[in-house]
Amino acid sequence: MIIVSHRGPYTFVRRPDGSFETRRGAGGVVSALGPLLAGKGHLWVAATMTDDDRAALRAGAARAEAIDVALLDLDPVLHRLHYDVVSNSVLWFLHHGLFDLPRRPRFDRRFREAWDAYVEVNRNFAAAVTEQAPEGDVVLVQDYQLALVPGMIRADRPDLRVSHFTHTPFCGPDGIRVLPDEAARSLCSSMAGGPAGFHTQRWVANYQASVRDVLGSEPAAFCASFGPDRGALEAVAASAETAAARESLAALVGDRRVVLRTDRIEPSKNIVRGFLAYDLLLEEHPEWRERVVFVALLYPSRQSLLEYLAYSQEVELAAARVNERWARPGWTPVIVDSRDDFPRSVAGLERYDVLLVNPLKDGLNLVAKEGPLANRSDGVLCLSREAGAFDELGDVALAVQPYDLEQTAAALHTALSMEPAERVARAAELKVRAGARTPHDWLVDQLRACGVDADAVS
Repeated sequence: MIIVSHRGPYTFVRRPDGSFETRRGAGGVVSALGPLLAGKGHLWVAATMTDDDRAALRAGAARAEAIDVALLDLDPVLHRLHYDVVSNSVLWFLHHGLFDLPRRPRFDRRFREAWDAYVEVNRNFAAAVTEQAPEGDVVLVQDYQLALVPGMIRADRPDLRVSHFTHTPFCGPDGIRVLPDEAARSLCSSMAGGPAGFHTQRWVANYQASVRDVLGSEPAAFCASFGPDRGALEAVAASAETAAARESLAALVGDRRVVLRTDRIEPSKNIVRGFLAYDLLLEEHPEWRERVVFVALLYPSRQSLLEYLAYSQEVELAAARVNERWARPGWTPVIVDSRDDFPRSVAGLERYDVLLVNPLKDGLNLVAKEGPLANRSDGVLCLSREAGAFDELGDVALAVQPYDLEQTAAALHTALSMEPAERVARAAELKVRAGARTPHDWLVDQLRACGVDADAVS
């Protein structure tokens, strides 16, 4: 089996003596698949992401014992156009409904140069697979950065069994029509050549409707929800780093109630509206003043893009305005911590009374599942109807309309006011639902979509 993803299972860090240390890579796909594939002889194809990755590859040191890795040393200019311009500034915005359509996007010659780069990078990934794959092997391609890879592989190696899994939402027909015709046809043709997977049936339906609109055909697609790695989560919770973060958080909030969020600083996560809704809660329900702290555990994302830098500033200003309006001696209403620190996030998930997950749109949102599994306080989940996880958790969470500040503030008030017996019952059911799907289940579903027996990963 071959896994193909933009980020690989490992990153390499140069030591002072010139040798290289191997560290586990970042991202949900890596954390899910890494333990399942370790020691099984499977191959993982990915791009180099750092200067040290490239140096390790050129030195022949980009190796790891657990999983065979084939890293691609992509041309930096092509890679930037592929990743920053097409993947993150166009496809991400398209699938999450983030474009300000009267103004953006504008597809011109510069976009078409970037699209050519996107095609070329996808071709590099496909070539790495076709050159190394044994006869009849199964290839699992991951996410929107590599949407053209399946079609390219099938064209060169029809013997291979290839699927594509999209971890974001997928736009519907009105969205796909925003793309230039050539780009829309290329994406749909590649993905529709074989099984395409998504986290929820809603994204499956959007994808199929888009392909019907663009190609006039009915594509094969499947739904396979992701789930947290419970063992890995428990290991982090038991670590010394999490214990220290737990103590630090307790010192900050004392015996106050905690509204928590933990997100990348990214426009689709809807962080600013979350702060505005909390501001409205404090305005309309003065009984919560000085009794609640909103803890926002955030971490930077895609800082090379102007939209993300601007949004990061909006997040800071929104939090500061709430504090300027409501802070009292000994009480800071909003605490923002923007370090990329997973043990800190786990400590927060253990402690929350209310977890706010209010994205504008999300393929799944794993935090909505990790939170209930980690929580020790019978916490209530306030969950956006636009998160993929809502399909599984919505009837035991409190629904949030992500654009409606009054409704979100009301949901926060309901969560904070909920009777203990109802909190306990909801939290117990959330734990069951959140842990019902595992990374193994998700991998097996992808293999079955390719006609492969689940024993391949046992």
